[in-house]
Amino acid sequence: MATILQTSLVKIGNSRGVRIPKSSLQQLGIIDGKIEMELTDNELIIRPLRVARQGWDVQFQKMANNGDDTLLDESGLTTEWDSEWQW
Repeated sequence: MATILQTSLVKIGNSRGVRIPKSSLQQLGIIDGKIEMELTDNELIIRPLRVARQGWDVQFQKMANNGDDTLLDESGLTTEWDSEWQW
């Protein structure tokens, strides 16, 4: 469900800023001020910065706890051509 808020631009030096209510920032999980902005034809979308691989450690630990962290193919990863390579 979308929430539409109205606010005003504020002058910050030669730039302009948007004041975002604290409650909105908390709802989005924006704590340290890092955001991502997407500019489309007529919209500016502001969202929390996406951190690559964020949360993977927790998911991998869940897999390990459930015993779901082993290779599905037990035959190994070698092929008949591996003997031709020098490592």
